[in-house]
Amino acid sequence: MNLKLTNNVVAFLLTISFLLLGLSFALDAGQNLLSATFSFYHIDSLISVSALGLLSGSFMIALGFATLLAHFQLMKPTGALLFASIISLIPLLTLLASNRWMTQLGGFPIIGSGQGIIKYFAVVPLYLFLFYKDKLTDKQHVLLNFIPVAMVLLWIGGMKFYEFEAKGIVSLVETSPFMSWLYTLFSVQGASNVIGGFDVLFALLLGAGIFLDNKKLIIVSGLACLSVFLMTQTFLFNATGAFSAATLFDGLGLFVIKDLWYIANLAVIAHLMLFQSAK
Repeated sequence: MNLKLTNNVVAFLLTISFLLLGLSFALDAGQNLLSATFSFYHIDSLISVSALGLLSGSFMIALGFATLLAHFQLMKPTGALLFASIISLIPLLTLLASNRWMTQLGGFPIIGSGQGIIKYFAVVPLYLFLFYKDKLTDKQHVLLNFIPVAMVLLWIGGMKFYEFEAKGIVSLVETSPFMSWLYTLFSVQGASNVIGGFDVLFALLLGAGIFLDNKKLIIVSGLACLSVFLMTQTFLFNATGAFSAATLFDGLGLFVIKDLWYIANLAVIAHLMLFQSAK
């Protein structure tokens, strides 16, 4: 995988994800997510949620086009990086609010909104790689892209060992042609434990492979991590109500589309660790 191909993959995934997310918010989807975010800043009392959705969606759509234009060198990348930083920072700062966490259950992020928020850690490292690759060393780029992958897999994988999360994923697992077989072998909690163990194990192995510069371990663990994020994309097609506006542009879609960023993170890691010796 040469640099041009990697850049194309990263740029495409960032562009399509922000265009879809922007369209979702602009269409007045995800009102609960917007309310939780902007109530942290006390803005929801000044402007309606619908207007906030249109504003947020417009910014994300603008970022999608800015990413594409900067990638083809039709505009300077500074604007795209600034947009990405602001769009990521606004929701990430709300992690300081207590209502984002389930302190009574080990401090995990709230299902849905909290899980979706931590995914924004993946964004800025991708823009730094795409437009400012030479400003950092390859090892720094690898670390910046690995941290969000490890964070989401360890965090959300760890949640799978709790009953509330095991029950929360039933509707997704039982309708998946790739995962429903787990319920024939295990209980609801047992299947969730297997999924969570898979996430945690291969996140740790990927970290070990990077630290040891072990290409075979990186390939095996990287493909396993990739399978997690590819699997979530299939939920859009086989979950209850698949292909409906509610699935594609509301809660599930808003949550799953963000996993495209992690596919891009893994593409960056693969490029730097497997196809280009880290400096």
